[in-house]
Amino acid sequence: MKPYALSVTISPTVTVLFDLWLFFPDADRANDEAMKGLETALGDQEITLLCCPAQPELEIYACAAFRSDPDAAWEKIREHPRLKEEIFNPLLNRRGDPRRPGGGRDLMMKASLRNLPLLYRLCPELERLRDRIAAHVRTR
Repeated sequence: MKPYALSVTISPTVTVLFDLWLFFPDADRANDEAMKGLETALGDQEITLLCCPAQPELEIYACAAFRSDPDAAWEKIREHPRLKEEIFNPLLNRRGDPRRPGGGRDLMMKASLRNLPLLYRLCPELERLRDRIAAHVRTR
């Protein structure tokens, strides 16, 4: 995993550069206590990590742009115990591109990212992460 340096312009004359690590585990493998513990442990080593468990799995973000494609309601999809196998993979087969690395997952993610307000509404954990990042930047 490679961190990306963020450059934040505080004012026209002040720019702050810092590393920020983001971790998106599947929510079924992560609990709040463990994520807070991980953030704290790395914070003690002066590493900024923000965890954002994907509900229910990371593939949900790629599905957001195509929420009307599966036959289930979005709330049911977010609660689906086998999202990747039964919702995402068939959607990837229809909407992805088998010639691309990852079968076209990147195309699906780009489609979801084109409408951030919708993505935040459909996946509120991303909105909370956005707000946490903004709060972190304000403290720099």
